[in-house]
Amino acid sequence: MSRKPSFANLRGTTPAAPAPAPTGSNPAQAGAGEATDKTPPSRQGRKQIAGFFSPEMSFAMHMLARRQGRSLQALMTEAFNDVLRKHGESPVGD
Repeated sequence: MSRKPSFANLRGTTPAAPAPAPTGSNPAQAGAGEATDKTPPSRQGRKQIAGFFSPEMSFAMHMLARRQGRSLQALMTEAFNDVLRKHGESPVGD
């Protein structure tokens, strides 16, 4: 298995010129996979919380979400609110 290249080997090199901006009035029609500056409405005013878990935990949480017809994010919200209550804090919700 090969290793991912390190960014350390790029030190001291000059950066390549930025790609020209796509022409057109609709940023949604930009090339496939190109990111736009606009944050999706579903993520505006929100912060990401992430963690690394064992494959078994991941599988168990995904299976529970599937059985309950809920999203993994909804289960994590419930879990975080339970932890807040356990430690005497007010649950935040959503």
